[in-house]
Amino acid sequence: MGWITIIVLTLLAKTKSENQTCKVIGQTGFMEFSKEGDLIIGGVFSISSTRTLIDNGYQAIPSAYCKKWNDRELKFARIVIFTVEEINRDTRLLPGVSLGYRLYNGCGSENLIRAAVEAVNGEESKGCSGQIQALLGHSSSGMSKHMNIILSPLSIPQVSHLSTCACLSDKRLYPTFFRTVPSDRFQIIGLVQFMKYFDWRWVGIIYSDQLYAEQGTAEFTTEAKKEGICVEYRLPFSKTSQIIPKLNAIVETLRESSSKVVLLFMSLSYTKTFLSQMENYNITGKQWVGSESWITQADLASVERKNILQGAMGFALPQASIPGLGEFLLSLKPSDEPQSAVIKAIWEKFFDCSFSPSNTSAMCTGTEDLRTVSSDYTDVTHFRAENNVYKAVYLVAYALHALLQCKNGSNPTTGKPCVNKNEVQPKLVLEHIKYVNFTTQNGAKVFFDENGDSVAQYDLVNWQMKEDGSVEIVNIGQYDTSFPEGRKFKLKDNTKIVWGGKSIEVPRSVCREPCPPGTRKAINKFKPVCCFDCFECPEGTISNETNSPDCLICPPEFWPNEKKDQCLPKPTEYLSYKEIMGALLTGFGCVGVFLSLLTSIIFLTHKETPIVKANNSELSFLLLFSLKLCFLCSLTFIGRPSEWSCMLRHTAFGITFVLCISCVLGKTIVVLMAFRATLPGSNVMKWFGPTQQRLSVLTFTLVQVVICILWLTISPPFPKMNMKYYKEKIILECALGSAVGFWAVLSYIGLLALLCFILAFLARKLPDSFNEAKLITFSMLIFCAVWITFIPAYVSSPGKFTVAVEIFAILASSFGLLVCIFFPKCYIIIFRPEQNSKRHLMGKIPPRTL
Repeated sequence: MGWITIIVLTLLAKTKSENQTCKVIGQTGFMEFSKEGDLIIGGVFSISSTRTLIDNGYQAIPSAYCKKWNDRELKFARIVIFTVEEINRDTRLLPGVSLGYRLYNGCGSENLIRAAVEAVNGEESKGCSGQIQALLGHSSSGMSKHMNIILSPLSIPQVSHLSTCACLSDKRLYPTFFRTVPSDRFQIIGLVQFMKYFDWRWVGIIYSDQLYAEQGTAEFTTEAKKEGICVEYRLPFSKTSQIIPKLNAIVETLRESSSKVVLLFMSLSYTKTFLSQMENYNITGKQWVGSESWITQADLASVERKNILQGAMGFALPQASIPGLGEFLLSLKPSDEPQSAVIKAIWEKFFDCSFSPSNTSAMCTGTEDLRTVSSDYTDVTHFRAENNVYKAVYLVAYALHALLQCKNGSNPTTGKPCVNKNEVQPKLVLEHIKYVNFTTQNGAKVFFDENGDSVAQYDLVNWQMKEDGSVEIVNIGQYDTSFPEGRKFKLKDNTKIVWGGKSIEVPRSVCREPCPPGTRKAINKFKPVCCFDCFECPEGTISNETNSPDCLICPPEFWPNEKKDQCLPKPTEYLSYKEIMGALLTGFGCVGVFLSLLTSIIFLTHKETPIVKANNSELSFLLLFSLKLCFLCSLTFIGRPSEWSCMLRHTAFGITFVLCISCVLGKTIVVLMAFRATLPGSNVMKWFGPTQQRLSVLTFTLVQVVICILWLTISPPFPKMNMKYYKEKIILECALGSAVGFWAVLSYIGLLALLCFILAFLARKLPDSFNEAKLITFSMLIFCAVWITFIPAYVSSPGKFTVAVEIFAILASSFGLLVCIFFPKCYIIIFRPEQNSKRHLMGKIPPRTL
């Protein structure tokens, strides 16, 4: 870089001799404006630019000349002059002390460094005296960085009005650097918060290859990552010979990229070059965001750039009002600075004239009116960066004022011995700048933090272009770091915002839309964090917020809804009277009760007939009664299970069925005994008469009652929520309590049914015109078949179907007994009354032939 050589030259710039003379080595003469005073402020500006080197064929020292003029930098220099004159008129600030200035102009980095060296050393004609107390500048962060490397060893304070690089906040490297413009760190944090506000999570960056932009984009990338904002691409832009290939790469990326937001982080000069090149490409559909350096430059607007700049947004330095400054700038005449060649050159540029005779342009009179010119210099409608220059001059003035205060022989700020204006040294000024805290005449507050940075305040501006290519830069919000967290960034109410990319609403710029509730967010390690994947929550889990990293398991009693964004109580399932299956089973049960009752009535009205009296009519009526109970007990299985219904349904079922089978068994034994009694010398009927029949039924039933009592006492059935069979619903069922008790009840019923079937089967061929044993055999066959098939069906049926199977078994076996045993008798009683006689029942039936 050659800066080490420059630093060495700087340190050797003073050579002491017997008469204390100072001499600057190398090229000098960079001072453009000056005014003597008791104390001098220096300033370095780039009024001339685009330096061209002439090598002189390497036969002589190379020389250089400047081709272009930067009227914005001239404006900054003139503001220094205006502010110094304003301070000198103020009797309260620096009373009895006149402030002077020496403003230098350099073209190119090397000359700017030489200008800074010249400013530090003062005028050769005055020896080592008359040095500056502070240096103002530069606008460029890179130049300010190199200047401070020279100034810091000499303890000369440097105050920049436009160097925003966050790197300059490092007091270990740049101990004498201060600035009245906020650090880029604040702008970057503001940009990140601004993008977060509009939910722009996927952005691209185009930046210039200079310190300001390189440091800024690196800082932005770091801060953006903290807030979950990803950078799709970072493309450098330069003014070198490689401009066309790099520009083509930028255009291709812009067209192929998926991000809708582009951050253009460049200095003003680079932005002008970039936009002039981009005019040739039709880039649309992007929301451009600009850095503070160019976002308020209305002269960048044109019809050709409308597709880029329309709706552009960014943070700008706040507007300020500086009374008298506009008139001062516009009243400039070449005669005010007759020794300045720069003003004459810029004047010729403004008015397209010449101060020397020319065949191509008119002669300049020097009285032309600057109000007729449109340029950065003549734009006095808004003061933004200009206010920073104004504050920088006042900062040095207030530091000098505080330094010259004396109270009781010491300085009130530092407590050190007092000094007069002839004893002021830069290192003393540096010491007092750190403590400065004041308010300018236009109300601007100036003070510094430990890094030499001032409070950051920005306006959020929006470019609203017109058809003719002109632009209105509208203030739509603010960012103020002095406000507490959460209130630093604020949009103005009821403000119209024009969006880029011809969008009528806030553009969406995300790599992946947020994962909705019901899904979880998963980071893809091969992509940026913004390009995550969304997976649906597994069965039984939910996520009730956007971009949830995990899915939550619902409690056992709950189940996710269809969207899987909330847990709802699981629906309960049980066999209800209101559903079709429950209603049908209830209907069949009621029909069974009705038929049993009807059969009882028929038997009761014909109780004196032989067919009713046969085989013990008392057992027949008791059997009909038990069948009514069997049909009724099926109804206890329908409805919501409760503690009492669970105990009742199983015990009632067990006892009524044992009562029923006991009656059938009794009738079977009666049939056997009756035919055995007809044998000569047999008196078996006295051993199984009506009393014994009643006792046998009672005994068989009491055994079941004892089993049920033991079951209910030890481990009774109870209502249970079964959540294992179905994941999405709860089955309300009656748990058996003791499985042994349940199967003991069923086994006892089965044992009696099997015994009854065997006895009836043995009696099926006994001679009689109406042998009831055949009917009992067939009914027991149906009974056993039903309950044998019940066991596997009961075990394998899910939910309410388990209960339905049990009810079906009860109804089927009950109907089997009712139909097989009683319907043939009812048929004879009603339709074949002639067969309802003792003669017919006891007679022999002749064999039938086909």
